[in-house]
Order: sequence, then structure tokens, then C-alpha cells
Amino acid sequence: MGDELLQVTVFNVGEEEYAVDILRVRAIERLSEVTRVPQAPPFVEGVINLRGKIVPVVDLRRRMGLEPKPADKSAKIVVVECGDEPVGLRVDGVREVLRIPRSQTEPPPDLAIQDVDYIERLAKLDGRLIMILNVDRILCPAERAGLAGVMEKSA
Repeated sequence: MGDELLQVTVFNVGEEEYAVDILRVRAIERLSEVTRVPQAPPFVEGVINLRGKIVPVVDLRRRMGLEPKPADKSAKIVVVECGDEPVGLRVDGVREVLRIPRSQTEPPPDLAIQDVDYIERLAKLDGRLIMILNVDRILCPAERAGLAGVMEKSA
């Protein structure tokens, strides 16, 4: 039996490379007009209308504690399935789709940082370090519940 392959969509946030399981990716969209929503958490940029469905957009730069960056033409929204709902992840750029042998990944070191449990694995490929995200953990349950409330207000 061969090494299990993880198929992921790789994107940049700042200088770092991140990835999500390709089976969780619903769409990759150009950064369009994002409608701000009052009382949303600081890392929620707002909502977009994606083919008739209202989708919240999380700015991964802010979520990861980085300085916000003005949108440029490489910025994208990666729409992922988070629980049962689509969530847009604003990223600085989408790079590629990769197949990574599971043997080239490992769990992240225990840094005793509670806020980064959304990093599921680290992949080491040809001198690159790619952080594979667990999309279900990008928002904690309380944040998801708060987002659901924001979504109801914006509907």
C-alpha cells in the first residue's frame, strides 16, 4: 500500500504558505465587493453574495494577527465548507494545487499557543514549509455562533 496523498489548495497569507484540503474548497473567487456587517468580529471582513448565497468572509491576515493589507489583483477569496456552511477566506494569493505524501507531513509542534489549533499539519516539500489548515477550526464554536448571528442580521 502506497503513501496516502493529501490533495490541497495552496495559498499565501503574508510571506507564509498555507493549504486546505481540496475537497473542502467550493470556489476560488476574485476579491469582489465585500459588504461590511455591523458588530462582526474584527477578522470578519463582511459578506459576499456568491451565486445567490450570502457567505461571510474571514480575513486570514487579521485572523492570524497580521497587519491588514489593501486588496490587490492577486487577492482571492477561497470559499470553503466550514461545518455545514460556506465561509470565504480572504488570502493574499492562490498558488497551486498539490499532492503531498502524508509521510512528508507532521503535526505542528506544541507551542502552547491556544489560538493556532487550526494548523493541522506541516508539510515539508523541497525547502518549503506549508501549513495545512483544518477549516473547521479556523473559527471556534463561539465565533461560528457569533457569525451565524451576524449572518441573520445581514439577511
